[in-house]
Amino acid sequence: MVQRLENFYQQHSVPKLIEQFHYKNKHQVPKLQKIVINRGLGDASQNAKLLESCSKELSIITGQQGVVTRSKKAIASFKLRQKMPVGVVVTLRGEKMYAFLDRLINLALPRIRDFQGVSAKSFDGHGNYSLGLEEQLMFPEIDYDKIDQIRGMDVSIVTTAPTDQEAMALLKTFGMPFKN
Repeated sequence: MVQRLENFYQQHSVPKLIEQFHYKNKHQVPKLQKIVINRGLGDASQNAKLLESCSKELSIITGQQGVVTRSKKAIASFKLRQKMPVGVVVTLRGEKMYAFLDRLINLALPRIRDFQGVSAKSFDGHGNYSLGLEEQLMFPEIDYDKIDQIRGMDVSIVTTAPTDQEAMALLKTFGMPFKN
């Protein structure tokens, strides 16, 4: 099933971006490659249930099971040994990517209290956008009563755009609410 946002991209965003940036070919138009949702868990090494609950929350939000990330080396001051679990990461591509971005833009971000828009300075210089979310309660799939602790997550939107201006124009056509 083709997602609503993917269909919108093909019919509205591509012609608009071709007109704005004067591309000669429709394959030059930037598109979304993947969305990476990352949640670091400092306490996961001492608490196995925390890792399980965070992985379950991310799978509810994204519709895809997360991968547990592990430490690469031991750090004694953090009580961290090598290969201990330190976080959960989910990489979305294709239809699930468009479905998540649609829910993020149209459902989750407007539910943030006193929301003014996302920062336009979070581009990395190569056309990728990173966004930090402070709580998981903004997603309607999460039940407030089943949350043990409020935790944030990092969302990275990876595009094929060579510059930040092109990536920003792409995200604006999707309806990303940037600050003025």
